[in-house]
Amino acid sequence: MPSNSLSEAAVLAGPARRRGHRFGDILFAGIAQASGLFVLGLLGAIILLLFLGALPAFRAEGARFLVSAAWNPVTDHYGALVSVYGTLVSSVLALLLAVPLAFGVAYCLTELAPGWARRPIGTAVELLAAVPSIIYGMWGFFQLGPWVAAHVQPVLTASLGRVPGIGAVFEAEPGNSSLFVAALVLAVMVLPFIAATMRDVFLTVPVMFKESAFGLGCTKWEVMRHIVLPYTRTAVVGGIMLGLGRALGETMAVTFVIGNTNRISASLFAPGNTIASLVALEFPEADQGSLHLSALLALGFLLFVISFVVLAVSRVLLRPRGRN
Repeated sequence: MPSNSLSEAAVLAGPARRRGHRFGDILFAGIAQASGLFVLGLLGAIILLLFLGALPAFRAEGARFLVSAAWNPVTDHYGALVSVYGTLVSSVLALLLAVPLAFGVAYCLTELAPGWARRPIGTAVELLAAVPSIIYGMWGFFQLGPWVAAHVQPVLTASLGRVPGIGAVFEAEPGNSSLFVAALVLAVMVLPFIAATMRDVFLTVPVMFKESAFGLGCTKWEVMRHIVLPYTRTAVVGGIMLGLGRALGETMAVTFVIGNTNRISASLFAPGNTIASLVALEFPEADQGSLHLSALLALGFLLFVISFVVLAVSRVLLRPRGRN
């Protein structure tokens, strides 16, 4: 009799349990959809507010805003060319310096370093991401900049500065602030993000794949090139794009070391500015409703567009081959 009672109770509780599960599923789906829509709406609101704030500058300058090197708050003439140039050059150069180092760190941690050393080294690399950007800026201004001016720039100027065609890239007056120093600081700042991503995705490669390649006589580099990198290509490029996004929007560290000069120079050792550094320096001085403030908002909108284009290009590069 008790067993029959339990069976009847289970039968009666079944519909209630199913109704509870359905309610939980509906609640979870609603929360997830609301979160996604909230993020999408927040992103759209930011873009819209930036665009509306930038409209007076776009109307006043027109297409010249994108191609003009002028930036004069006194005469109310503004152009984004110098800051866009500095943003792109410093960020791309930072990636060129950081990606090989990040790959070397990730490869060492996953394939070469002994087991007892992997955790301390990995923790030390990840701690670089926790250092405040202003600390990087102070280090770059007081230590890295003078060291580059005293030891790196003279060597490159004396050697590569005389090579026809590329000599102008390395010729400049000695100075502690430059695009090159900004790129070095950015490279150190984005290194932990890219290295940590590469390390984590390298560890996801099935051991059987690598052991099979070693059994066929492949070297470690051949296994990395033909097995690990193709298997993790999407995540590796995603980590690099994450680092690029970090470099594009960095403000305080770059402001310390880039020189903040509104001038385009072919030399990497010349001072310049970026969108973020220019906005950080002049935003407190811009009057509410002025064309100056509108031009700064227009720079912010352009930085948003550049970041979006970078993301779109990365998506295209990651598209599977042979798929329309």
